[in-house]
Amino acid sequence: MPVLYNIWCPKDTAREIAICLKKIKERFHLPRCFETKWTKVSGGRVDYYQRIISYFFDNPDLHFRALIVPDKSELNHNAFPGQDHDLFYYKMYFRMLHPILNPVNHYKIYIDIKDTLGVARQRKLHEVLCNKQKDFQRKIVETVQQVRSHELELLQLTDLLTGAVSYANRHLDTSSAKQSLIQLIEQRAGYQLGHSTFLREDKFNLFRWQARSVSDE
Repeated sequence: MPVLYNIWCPKDTAREIAICLKKIKERFHLPRCFETKWTKVSGGRVDYYQRIISYFFDNPDLHFRALIVPDKSELNHNAFPGQDHDLFYYKMYFRMLHPILNPVNHYKIYIDIKDTLGVARQRKLHEVLCNKQKDFQRKIVETVQQVRSHELELLQLTDLLTGAVSYANRHLDTSSAKQSLIQLIEQRAGYQLGHSTFLREDKFNLFRWQARSVSDE
């Protein structure tokens, strides 16, 4: 189940947020190099992950959006002239980012290196995003850059939230610790993770894509 996702905050608060996330690790006697990941969630560390999630919802500068493709078997690229998997990827990435891009702001987008097919795809994504915004001088979307998730605290937080969204939408029930985190997110967000939120939901925004017509793609 593909899930495209992003987390954003003002540039001048990013460093402070990273420091706070590292301090939370220290309070739970975890090394600063500990990588916060959904796959590492366990009963023994559930208190730590609950604190991380609460920090996200308590911090007004942090925002999250995810686009979910529930069933890849519904994709029919042949029905759309010139479309292949890569083009569909760019379309979905644009649909994921478009509601949060404001032309009066400037954006630097960081992508986990494991989620791309290389520099060529990264450059193409930057081109598509700018063209769709008529941002031909790249003043709105300034950069699209690959990074390694373990190097950025914000991407680790994103991994945790995205993992919860994916787990809930796959209807898994293999871990009581993970279920407790999903319940906490749903309680704080006011939405169930298996449904789309309002389009302009600013804090925790979800969009479940459905293949219904040409206009939907």
